[in-house]
Amino acid sequence: MISREEAHRQGILHRTAHVWIVREKDGGFDVLLQKRSKNKESFPSMYDTSSAGHIPAGEKPLASALRELEEELGITADENCLTYIGRFRIKYEKTFHGKLFRDNEITDVYLYREPVDISELRLQASEVEEVRWFDLADVQKEIQVSRKRFCVPAEGLELLARHLGADIE
Repeated sequence: MISREEAHRQGILHRTAHVWIVREKDGGFDVLLQKRSKNKESFPSMYDTSSAGHIPAGEKPLASALRELEEELGITADENCLTYIGRFRIKYEKTFHGKLFRDNEITDVYLYREPVDISELRLQASEVEEVRWFDLADVQKEIQVSRKRFCVPAEGLELLARHLGADIE
């Protein structure tokens, strides 16, 4: 088995599971985003997918998505709480903290629409600084012009918007 660090150092293809947490609001949708820890090896202190992580060898994407929800946010859910909405590819090279980071992944994407009170979440301090609700359309528009605040994958956000039928340009 290859470690997460090795996969990113060498750019080895690997699998990940992403979970988008959403709520309906004022005829649109809010998405819960996590602010990555300032100590993360990639995109430190930027807002990212609600919950995400590598899928260990032998684990199914759904099981990994449920595990990551529990580890990162303290949300205990069963498989009926997640809806599979698609798959996309991420591939890039970028330098963080003076070191080259290579990401080469296939991502399975899930939607979680159960009520979430962010004041009751148990955040994994080594991964997550905070969580906040953002208007889905606003995030989509902002990432088209600036990547200073958000590192959410555009393809994942597009899958989410399409699934929700959200009118995002």
